[in-house]
Amino acid sequence: MELPKFLLGDNTDYPSAIFVVHTEYPRFIINLENDEVEWFEDFSTEDKADLEAETENLIIEATAFYDREVARYEE
Repeated sequence: MELPKFLLGDNTDYPSAIFVVHTEYPRFIINLENDEVEWFEDFSTEDKADLEAETENLIIEATAFYDREVARYEE
């Protein structure tokens, strides 16, 4: 099965949270309410340096995905 790069997540236990799931490496979930990120990968020390550089771009992409999805619902 091919998954989309981003998925929206919702949970009634966290009513104000807005979750975006990144399904490609490095996999993570971000709560857009507070920008908290939970990684689904274990990273080596070498990977962490690359990850820090990429994290900002991934969060920008996740936020843009959310904005696009919300705009489509409002049409």
